[in-house]
Amino acid sequence: MLKQFITVAMLSLSAIASANAAINQTKGDFEDKFRQLDESLPTPNVYRNAAGEPGHKYWQQQVDYKIKAKLDEQKRRIEASQTITYHNNSPDTLKYLWMQLDQNKFRNDSMSAMTTTFGGIGNRGPATTAPSSGKAAQLSLDALRRQQFTEDNVLGYDIKSVTDKSGKNLKFTIVGTNMRIDLPSYLKPGKKLTFNLDYAFNIVEEDAVSARSGYEHFPDDEREGGNDIFLLAQWYPRLHAYTDYEAWTNKEFIGRGEFTLEFGNYDVELTVPADHIVSSTGALQNPKEVLTSTQRKRLEQAEDAERIVFIVTADEALENEKEGTDKSKTWKFSAKNVRDFAWASSRKFMWDARGHHQDGDDQPLVMAMSFYPKEGGDLWKKYSTEAIIQTLEVYSRFSFDYPYPVAQSVNGPVGGMEYPMITFNGPRTELQKDGSRTYSQAEKRFLIGVVIHEIGHIYFPMVVNSDERQWTWMDEGLNSFLDGVAGREWDPTIPWGVEPRDIVDYMKSSTQVPIMTQSDSVLRLGPNAYTKPAAALNILRETILGRELFDFAFKEYAQRWKYKRPTPSDFFRTMEEASGVDLDWFWRGWFYTTDHVDISIDKVYKLRLDTHDPDIDFNRLRQEELDKPLSLTDERNKAEGKKLWVERFPDITDFYDENDRFTVTNKERNKYQKFLSKLKPWEKATLERAVAEDKNYYVLDFSNHGGLVMPIILELEFADGSTENQYIPAEIWRRTPKAVSKLIVTDKEKELVSVTIDPRWETADVDVSNNHYPRQIIPSRIEAYKRKKSTSKVSRDIMQDIKTEAKSYDENTAEDDDSN
Repeated sequence: MLKQFITVAMLSLSAIASANAAINQTKGDFEDKFRQLDESLPTPNVYRNAAGEPGHKYWQQQVDYKIKAKLDEQKRRIEASQTITYHNNSPDTLKYLWMQLDQNKFRNDSMSAMTTTFGGIGNRGPATTAPSSGKAAQLSLDALRRQQFTEDNVLGYDIKSVTDKSGKNLKFTIVGTNMRIDLPSYLKPGKKLTFNLDYAFNIVEEDAVSARSGYEHFPDDEREGGNDIFLLAQWYPRLHAYTDYEAWTNKEFIGRGEFTLEFGNYDVELTVPADHIVSSTGALQNPKEVLTSTQRKRLEQAEDAERIVFIVTADEALENEKEGTDKSKTWKFSAKNVRDFAWASSRKFMWDARGHHQDGDDQPLVMAMSFYPKEGGDLWKKYSTEAIIQTLEVYSRFSFDYPYPVAQSVNGPVGGMEYPMITFNGPRTELQKDGSRTYSQAEKRFLIGVVIHEIGHIYFPMVVNSDERQWTWMDEGLNSFLDGVAGREWDPTIPWGVEPRDIVDYMKSSTQVPIMTQSDSVLRLGPNAYTKPAAALNILRETILGRELFDFAFKEYAQRWKYKRPTPSDFFRTMEEASGVDLDWFWRGWFYTTDHVDISIDKVYKLRLDTHDPDIDFNRLRQEELDKPLSLTDERNKAEGKKLWVERFPDITDFYDENDRFTVTNKERNKYQKFLSKLKPWEKATLERAVAEDKNYYVLDFSNHGGLVMPIILELEFADGSTENQYIPAEIWRRTPKAVSKLIVTDKEKELVSVTIDPRWETADVDVSNNHYPRQIIPSRIEAYKRKKSTSKVSRDIMQDIKTEAKSYDENTAEDDDSN
């Protein structure tokens, strides 16, 4: 129960509360946490308006590709030629074009290679540990493998020629992972240019260099069966985006920041070994030339099937692995209005499919398909394609119908990566000695989670085309938020990593940088670009806006920017404009600063209404006196049976032994009546009602230790055992962002005994020890550790371990037996 009381006059209640906050406010360093964000955002214009939607003169370029590529399986090399048509839809005249040469990243003289630090934070790829605190530097075998692979292989593009459509050479200059093509004549607005490019490159071994694509080789033995899986992405020279907000987006590809591209139409011919199965962006144009009649019939059956149909079965894939061939086939694909193109090829693939039917007219049927080797096993058979379809259902609800004819999940060496209509996902089963394949609960969760996440990326950023190299959070953060929504509709017991509690440790760490930091400069990409923005949006949806307002605004954003290129300001402005709620304080605090949430409840004062009625007020004062703890001396005297002097000699008592200092006289009563007679009618009515209701008045003092202003969510517990939740909007901090006081009024019978801030951990408050009044005992680190669920219990392969026979042990055998 609250023990601290202050008696004040009724008319000074508000003055006490505001004065209390003023005492805690540090003089001279006021910071306006609610300063309007438009001062920091780009000025609205004819391309992007103040509502966060495309302006009436919005434009973007279009780039169309016709590509012919051949996979040389023995050399693990791509030979290709392409014809590119560039449509200048901008109001600008272009003197040159900039292209991306992402494969050049793997050269030893690349910006990526030359600027990779030894040890430290933020590196992508094999681990190294710099010397510190007397410990020696460590170079992992993975790091050595990468160094040896790049030393032994010629990597990067071999650009053979760049010519105009008549075959005349065009001047080009390679700058790291970029290439500038100088135009013989300027490309004016509304005009288009067609040119040709011939090139080749050696495919990297993904496991060796930690890339987003590459090949994986399986050992040539009976257990693995040899052969390769090829995942081809960022494989062809692509035009950089030319935008209204940055012009050419030709920032060097270092590895962390991904890319932004133009939409266009693709016609691609892929020549591969004749026994390979190809998964690709786009719709297959020549099924009769590359698929058997049985496979084509199975595909047709899959369109309306309730569960997956195998286009290539496990047995067929296994037989395919054994044969090999010197012949080749050319698979032809067409993709309309996509921003990129990726593909996969292997003779190891089994292939399953199931049709997903949508209500919309644009793309009523989507073929969800998965491609995986025998190493995928039952894990992939059960979950990959089903996870695709579940993702399409949930994401479409939040944005728009899936716009393409296929959605694919391919197993290979890449742990998780996305491209239009195709994703690469890594989890697999484990081959046991008895020939069976099992998987752990962790692998199951990983597969479901990565498929949902990567398929979700086909919406963001493959359709809502944000700039990943500049603002990773715009695709990873938004997508992580949505994959958390979809994931919890699949299985809420899986830790999806988007709850406010999941970001607490990062928000109070010394390695935090603002979410708006450019991708390559982020220290810890996972929590910065994925978890923190996802948790922020989760808070925005569940706690600040509510689902109805949030979902309407988010869907408005997705539909406004479908097939277009939004910036952060477009997202911020749309969410505010469509929800009708000023969120500048939220975007500024969560996305532009490293402030964290730490709101403390410091004191609670119980105020008693001074009624001026002596019969009421003096009686209250007497009761307060009686409620004070008895003095230790008086208590022990009483226990020992000591009699008071006046008890022993009653004849010496007088008037004051019968009337204490709280006795009311008519003088006080007359003064009260005089006070009432001078009140205005409304004042008298207000006072009489307050006296009759006799409510409890509590002033709660809060301080903001973390700097990030947030709503104050309260759980009030009362003496009768009941509780009540109250929500105080973040705007309470608008004048005093460091400390505020709030008056809480309760009914007479609702006596407050405790107050808790954020009882459900909704706001990512980093320190719960100051969230209680009175303070509570917080579990020690040891106790908290004991409560944690051991990760090893999740990663155990119970499917295999359960086969172990029970044994009896004695002292002689138990010590030497290391079996499971």
